[in-house]
Amino acid sequence: MKLLAVGTVAYDAIETPFGKTDKILGGAATYISLAAAKLGAEVNIVSVIGGDFKSDYIEVFHKNSIGIEGVKKIEDGKTFFWSGKYHIDMNNRDTLITELNVLENFEPQIPDSQKNSEIVMLGNLHPAIQLSVLAQMSVKPKLVILDTMDFWMNTAWDSLLQIISKVDVITINDAEARQLSGEYSLVKAAKKIQTMGPKVVIIKKGEHGALLFNENKVFFAPALPLEDVFDPTGAGDTFAGGFAGYLTQTADLSYDNMKKAIIVGSALASFTVEKFGTDKLQNLSSTEFENRLTEFKNLTDYNYRF
Repeated sequence: MKLLAVGTVAYDAIETPFGKTDKILGGAATYISLAAAKLGAEVNIVSVIGGDFKSDYIEVFHKNSIGIEGVKKIEDGKTFFWSGKYHIDMNNRDTLITELNVLENFEPQIPDSQKNSEIVMLGNLHPAIQLSVLAQMSVKPKLVILDTMDFWMNTAWDSLLQIISKVDVITINDAEARQLSGEYSLVKAAKKIQTMGPKVVIIKKGEHGALLFNENKVFFAPALPLEDVFDPTGAGDTFAGGFAGYLTQTADLSYDNMKKAIIVGSALASFTVEKFGTDKLQNLSSTEFENRLTEFKNLTDYNYRF
């Protein structure tokens, strides 16, 4: 299968209680594609960058066999830039700077060679842009995964409901699930969201793991307790990319395989937070990843006689 990842390729400047960076490689599509590529999935990006985008960062995509034919470069424009500062608990942050730049007028153009991608991962963008992506596909994807946020719930409600009605999987955090559904209980929230379109609802709870809802079945993936957490930026996108990438690589869209995919996504996300930006993902070895999966297995392994 082929994975099409639509989202931002950006510059980030990050400050946490453990340090700060200048402009570094970021963006939802970047984290999604790197995570999927680490699993050997065939992944292509659709995004937009400015003439200021570093050639070294272009090489990151080439080095990881990530297709960038769908990344449009506007030579006289500047790349989307976000700067944020995290609080001591690392769960809350303040946005210091948001410069849309070339993203402001972004109209995604799907290359012909990618219009038949079996899995489409719609990174966090305006719902109208996400709708335009699906309209360009030459065949109906076997699986469409949507990531969204509270900002679109507040500013583009009608368009958001439209795109939600057309996807198979939605990934949102617990606060967003409650806002979208109007339900406090996450179980009730998931059921309500399922009536909007998606058969599968993934509710991310940050350092407390993630919940996978499918019909009346629920699966919980823990988050690995880590000694060092330097930067949570991109962890949610890494999780989504790992989930989508595993399904792409295994070509198995069953619920049982989604349970494995959510663990794989959690494992990859646990690496992202250990370094600033994409540094850990770029340099992750297969041995490190296999050992981390073993840690996840040991985290929940127990014997109990009923």
